Amino acid sequence: MPGPRDVLVRVEAVGICGTDLHVFNGEFAPTVFPIVPGHETSGVVETVGEAVRELSPGDLVSVDPTLTCGECSFCAVGRSNLCENWNGSGVARTDGSTAELVLAPVRNVHRLPDGVDLGLAALIEPLSCAIRGYDLLPRRLGEHYLIYGAGTMGLMMAQLAPRAGAASVVVVDRNPDRLQAAKDVGVEQVGLSADEVARRGGFDVVIDCTGVVAAIEDGLGRVRRGGVFQQFGVAPTDARATFSPFRVYNDELTILGSMAVLNTYQRAVEMFAAGVLNAQRMVSHAFCLEDYADALEMFRAGAGRKLQIRPQASASLQLL
Repeated sequence: MPGPRDVLVRVEAVGICGTDLHVFNGEFAPTVFPIVPGHETSGVVETVGEAVRELSPGDLVSVDPTLTCGECSFCAVGRSNLCENWNGSGVARTDGSTAELVLAPVRNVHRLPDGVDLGLAALIEPLSCAIRGYDLLPRRLGEHYLIYGAGTMGLMMAQLAPRAGAASVVVVDRNPDRLQAAKDVGVEQVGLSADEVARRGGFDVVIDCTGVVAAIEDGLGRVRRGGVFQQFGVAPTDARATFSPFRVYNDELTILGSMAVLNTYQRAVEMFAAGVLNAQRMVSHAFCLEDYADALEMFRAGAGRKLQIRPQASASLQLL
């Protein structure tokens, strides 16, 4: 049973994320095993604690997995995503949602509008991360963007870029199928490498959504003088990349990171409901809970697009 201010959610869909793979590989430092994975969650309220008034059984919801202490120096200055005691359901010390039911504090559970597709609504959590990335970018209208990776996060960042004022958006990925997905969601220029889509003078904004060292190093070299490089993809904790400190100084480059979610979840709910994403095209496969191992192997192989687990489903299926 939930505690007084907790909500028990019947999970409809949970996305598989690159972070999940890092967790399974032992590459994500905060993780304490054993743990139930899964942090991209949509579902239906099953029951609520006795002190919960904001939600009722039957409500459609999305669950923010971020759990912070509210007491450390970072929380005190509004930087709770850097919490000294940071926790995330499914990735750190609390069980996640790759299960029929998941428990969450009411503050982390966001009601969805009626009519929202609950399967696709599991994309709200990664969307909230993408919005955080854009909160950090020093955006100017008419800039040219280069995005590494056409996985879920690359596709989201690419779809948000025009709304942030981008004059052009280029996506590169070594997987031709993912490049086709990028085209399907509206990206006009794609390439198997940045050499294919090189821009004279470089790009104003370069975003890495892969976490792959080779891509990061290449991307740093593609930033225009005075431009911005954002490290958005999650690299292994022991990964190391090289760059030219002189160029950072001489070209006045800005290098910044984006970690998880900070005051963006409700905005993600509203933007998703408003249709900012071509969500239907982003999800390719839905697996029943019993086929989780198969889903993870498919993810490791880089096949499909967003892969999801649907715990209430009795069989797995390819959606598109």
